[in-house]
Amino acid sequence: MTLLHDGVSIAEAAEATGVSTHTLRYYERAGLMLAPVDRASSSHRRYSDADLAWVGFLTRLRMTGMPIAGIRRYTELVRGGEATVPERHELLVQHRERVRAQLAEITASLRAIDHKIDIYDKEIAHS
Repeated sequence: MTLLHDGVSIAEAAEATGVSTHTLRYYERAGLMLAPVDRASSSHRRYSDADLAWVGFLTRLRMTGMPIAGIRRYTELVRGGEATVPERHELLVQHRERVRAQLAEITASLRAIDHKIDIYDKEIAHS
């Protein structure tokens, strides 16, 4: 989606990011946006490219199971500037390890399901 210089509406931001307008408002209320979302003279929200990119990253963190408290901490660290890079790095490394462990569990479960399907495929083929 190509943005105008003054940003996009909340409906357009929802469409562009794949999250609901409710979720966008929640991210603002919960203090998860890096900076306050701009407002048009009509007081309607106007999301910038940077806002949309940030929402995209928040969505990835949520999809990988990071709790809101962890996302809030990460957001605070980003706001803190360059001095917080080591702590941000460590937070993401720890989260990555949790995601990798989840992936290993899911992969093992998928193998078990595939094995059972193979058994049923053989039974069906012989009936």
